[in-house]
Amino acid sequence: EFRKHVAVQAGIELGFERFLVEKKYQALVTHFGDLGSLQQLPGLAIQRLMEKGYGFGAEGDWKTAAMVRLMKVMTADRKEAKGTSFMEDYTYNLVPGKEGILQAHMLEVCPTISDGPVGIKVCPLSMGEREDPARLVFTSKTGPAIAVSLIDLGNRFRLIINDVVCKKIEKPMPKLPVATAFWTPQPDLTVGAESWILAGGAHHTAFTYDLTAEQMGDWAAAMGIETVYIDKDTTIRNLKNELRWNGVAFR
Repeated sequence: EFRKHVAVQAGIELGFERFLVEKKYQALVTHFGDLGSLQQLPGLAIQRLMEKGYGFGAEGDWKTAAMVRLMKVMTADRKEAKGTSFMEDYTYNLVPGKEGILQAHMLEVCPTISDGPVGIKVCPLSMGEREDPARLVFTSKTGPAIAVSLIDLGNRFRLIINDVVCKKIEKPMPKLPVATAFWTPQPDLTVGAESWILAGGAHHTAFTYDLTAEQMGDWAAAMGIETVYIDKDTTIRNLKNELRWNGVAFR
């Protein structure tokens, strides 16, 4: 039974990759509400495609898919690269002194960010109302990284870049059989989360250990895209002023 579920994901991977190659596409999106004739929600298939360098965004999130692909291209030749992935804010840890955000998704986190062993599990998933999907399960590396969100403001795009520090997950989570990361946004959870909301950051991000906020800001400047940095020096007062000034500058 396990082998059958994994084989379904292998078939999805081969079909998706053939389509991407034939159409010369470099990124893709899926949606659990529009799976057509697929037997499972693509999980292991998407993880392996991201590992090969394709961009991905869940729930039709094409902007994040594009950013994941871009950041994988920018880091493709990095020696000792630690990884780049699609990511999602999952839940907060509000324990004093241990504040942070658990990052996960239903299935689709790239194994390039993994730290230690990677396993394959087949577990029930109500989203999509299909067979139990196979997925890679692991925890992420520790250390500094960035989380990036590209949002559409109607008359312009805005790139929001948050410095984060990934930490080890202290307790096992057997009832969450998916790939996970745990990070503290800079400058801390309270200011970082409020700043993210004020700037309009999405719950999906493109995440990497291998690029700096400055490098992503340089790319945004070259594209004429507004950039908002959230880092160790961020204060709510200054961020609110910056957003007001940007609103004038980018009219």
